[in-house]
Amino acid sequence: MKDINELKFPENVRYTRDHEWARLEGNIVIAGISDYAQDQLGDVVYVELPRIQDRFENGEVFGTVESVKAVSELFIPIAGEIVAINAALSDMPDVVNSDPYGAGWMIHIKPSDPAFMETLMTREAYLDMLKG
Repeated sequence: MKDINELKFPENVRYTRDHEWARLEGNIVIAGISDYAQDQLGDVVYVELPRIQDRFENGEVFGTVESVKAVSELFIPIAGEIVAINAALSDMPDVVNSDPYGAGWMIHIKPSDPAFMETLMTREAYLDMLKG
């Protein structure tokens, strides 16, 4: 595992206590797991994602990520409808490790309430939580 100072925490995303990230682009929220989460998991070998048009409430489980160490649930950062999934992860789940905020994105959500994004943690708040 890397030292926290070696991990990436972009300013343009919001974070959850469960280590998911969310970025609002237009009227869609793109989400995945943080660099910290992928580092803690180790080598990701499988990602189970929801179906397009599935609906979730804030914090509900939307899928799982399996690594050589463990299987972890994925929690949706914002309520809404799934409008896209990253199907490439079925063939290349390890991209979650190498590029968690880019090619390793997991889902696109049409949020029920885009203003909810403001309740998610900023980079600074997330780092404070990680440092305890």
